[in-house]
Amino acid sequence: SASGFRMPRQKIVVNLAPADIRKEGSSYDLPIAIGILASSKQIANVPLLTEFLMLGELSLDGSIQPVKGALPIAVQAARDGFRGIMLPSANAQEAAVVPGLAVYGARHLKEIIDWVNGTPLPAPTDVNIREEFQKNINSYDTDFADVHGQEHIKRALEIAAAGGHNAILIGPPGSGKTMLAKRLPTILPPLTMEESLETTKIHSVAGKLGAASSLMTVRPFRAPHHTISDVALVGGGTNPQPGEISLAHNGVLFLDELPEFKRSVLEVLRQPLESRYMTISRARLTVEYPASFILVAAMNPCPCGFHNHPQKPCLCNPGVIQKYLSKISGPLLDRIDLHVEVTPVDFSELVSYTPNEKSAQIRNRVTAAREIQANRFSSHPHIHCNAQMTPQHLRQICQIQESGRALLKTAMERLGLSARAYDRILRVSRTIADMEGSAEIQTAHLAEAIQLRSLDRESWSK
Repeated sequence: SASGFRMPRQKIVVNLAPADIRKEGSSYDLPIAIGILASSKQIANVPLLTEFLMLGELSLDGSIQPVKGALPIAVQAARDGFRGIMLPSANAQEAAVVPGLAVYGARHLKEIIDWVNGTPLPAPTDVNIREEFQKNINSYDTDFADVHGQEHIKRALEIAAAGGHNAILIGPPGSGKTMLAKRLPTILPPLTMEESLETTKIHSVAGKLGAASSLMTVRPFRAPHHTISDVALVGGGTNPQPGEISLAHNGVLFLDELPEFKRSVLEVLRQPLESRYMTISRARLTVEYPASFILVAAMNPCPCGFHNHPQKPCLCNPGVIQKYLSKISGPLLDRIDLHVEVTPVDFSELVSYTPNEKSAQIRNRVTAAREIQANRFSSHPHIHCNAQMTPQHLRQICQIQESGRALLKTAMERLGLSARAYDRILRVSRTIADMEGSAEIQTAHLAEAIQLRSLDRESWSK
């Protein structure tokens, strides 16, 4: 009635077929309203309704409110041969990135009814995908040039970016762990168009896109608090929604104060870290969300934070340190390729005016290494970087010399490394070789990869 129409004075039955698929959400409000008006002969051009997909939430005054998941719905509408889609104006920009689909955004139910009744359609919402994609690509507010000193940490994060490796930063409070982790997305290769669309669809389903947003052009960085539940982290709910690991897809998931997370929360990470996707099963349906991200975790070396500190004494006894470190299970730790010890920055480096290397320079080297890997795995569409290599690829690609085998044997025996840790060292050494343009893995590459397994050393718990 707020839009000038009356509700029919008879029983109304709305059939949402097929009945075996559970329907939820407010996006059905608009099509149900249009269906009622069409069946009661209050709108004229009913055949037009078969050419357009409609969705939107209706307010009591007839205004149309934004809904979740407009982009994947628009993609499916184009596949199903619809001429166009009518939806809330706040969702028009994200839906307009779909080629071959006319997108019309409306603010009020009256606008839709006028179009159906014969008022000429306005020009559809137009988004220049290539221009939109290039406009903000690699547009970050942070830069590695902001970080003084910590060259070995920057090197480790460059290796992580070049090979897609997970990393854990261990160091005292104030040593720069969080600052360094937040800058990791700035040195990752730019999103491809395919990655951008995939990432945007996930954020659209979760309702995380801002009003009038279209494509996501920078890699996501997600940093959930340590009080997060396992459902919020990996996804779930009655109507399964993507969790933080899927929102970090094609980007970085940062877990600060790792031992403070509940053990159950950390353990649910094990499967998606290997498979790169998350399957959520419910009685009525099963949903699979992609979850290919780089995990960066940060932690203090002990409860007081000053174990192995060069100046401040540690107040924790070995038993307390062991208990603290044991909060992170061995299987989870094995899935983290790089264990990096972070030490406090020297005062001389902190006040230095020497220009630091910018993220763009590091990103160029990372991109060059990723291109080598893209060529290597060109015949394997599901493998994009060294961190995703299967055991079969390791045997074929990571051939090492006799001196390298001897070094690895010694490391395995002294550090008590697992078979999975052995594989991780091979993957990391292959990445280091790619960064240096070496076709073969040299002993020096293996030595650096072994150095980046700090938590495998017994000295950490003593």
